Amino acid sequence: MPVAARTKVDALSHDLGSQRRLAAALGVSPAQVSRWRRGQGIDPENAERLDVLELVMSSLGRLYPREVAERWLFGLNPQLGFRRPIDVIRTGRAEELLAAIRAERAGSFA
Repeated sequence: MPVAARTKVDALSHDLGSQRRLAAALGVSPAQVSRWRRGQGIDPENAERLDVLELVMSSLGRLYPREVAERWLFGLNPQLGFRRPIDVIRTGRAEELLAAIRAERAGSFA
């Protein structure tokens, strides 16, 4: 059974510290995140970004404390060609991100 967008918004807002930070991470307005939280629908593109962010944060949560996971998300990453993981999330490229996390887990560096 799919998890509702509002549930994901609540969890990711907690992980990132606020709805405003979640909105910034996804490149949308805070008002848009508030609408999703109230259950007022989410477009397919942003639903996918939300799904990818949830997957990435869940994977990172098994490796790092929340603060370190957040730094990883917004920092330049050699596994991603020195792009920021959050920018890759915005393009919906989940497999690239998961490969970078697997490499991180294995302790390898580019």
